[in-house]
Amino acid sequence: MASENAESLSGKLRLAYAGLVVTPLFWAGNAVVARSTVEQIPPLSMSFWRWVIALAILLPFGLPGLWRHRLVIRQHLGSMLALATFSVGAFNSLLYFAAVSTTATNIALINATIPIFVALLAWLLLGDRTRPIQVLGIALAVLGILVVVSRGDITVLTGLDAQPGDLIMVAAVFSWGLFSVLLRRQAVPLPALTFLTAQILLGTLVILPFYLVDLMFFSGGFTVSGDTTLPLLYVAIFPGILAFAFWNHGVHRIGPSRAAIFMYLTPVYATVLASVFINESLGRFHVLGGLLILTGLVLATRLGRRPPANPLSE
Repeated sequence: MASENAESLSGKLRLAYAGLVVTPLFWAGNAVVARSTVEQIPPLSMSFWRWVIALAILLPFGLPGLWRHRLVIRQHLGSMLALATFSVGAFNSLLYFAAVSTTATNIALINATIPIFVALLAWLLLGDRTRPIQVLGIALAVLGILVVVSRGDITVLTGLDAQPGDLIMVAAVFSWGLFSVLLRRQAVPLPALTFLTAQILLGTLVILPFYLVDLMFFSGGFTVSGDTTLPLLYVAIFPGILAFAFWNHGVHRIGPSRAAIFMYLTPVYATVLASVFINESLGRFHVLGGLLILTGLVLATRLGRRPPANPLSE
């Protein structure tokens, strides 16, 4: 019996690690798909329909929880609306806007700094204690971002000639940092599936008026075809629902600190996928900036208190 229990536990751990290995692959795929479909699907259309599809899949499972906890949702509606705005609404929309004018590799590298922005904002807004080693890590990661945004040329920054997409991606990561800090300050007592369903529902409603304005006066939407439907299904199912499920299972089995290490695979996967599928080349500034960012992440998170991470960021 003990041997069977040990084998069962070992199997569950292997499954947890396997899920954590493929989760950053899904997140990296989100950046590559966003970059590869900018000509076919406008950013707000991608953001809106991604969450509509995800909501349609989740709703049959999450609707009973929404009804059962409707009083809690009503009591915390203001907080939940703010959380949905910064996460589902702003973060993902900004990420897709960033893809119009920057590379998938840059998106993934800047996106990898989410724990840094969370730690920095928690220090500024919540008064979290920050150890000297964490300050060094934050400084290195910020320096890495500057290397990536400037493409290794300081005159790009001094001449205000940075790629708009890089700056938009920094704004996206900042938005996720605000979401994470608000999530800690205004915790909502809901089960995970109910909370996720409510967040996606509210976030989709936040995006809706902007999507309609964009549809009628700017982009005109997109043509439904295999070239547009398949990418939408991917970003809804894989970096959305499956990554969420795998991430939470991994955190439950091996703990948040060890699980968070797998986040560092995202830029690696993105670099390979972007090279294979959309012919993006890797520059020396990517390597230097990536090393600075990853070193900063290790110092600021592994040697200090782990800031919260959430798979909705992809």
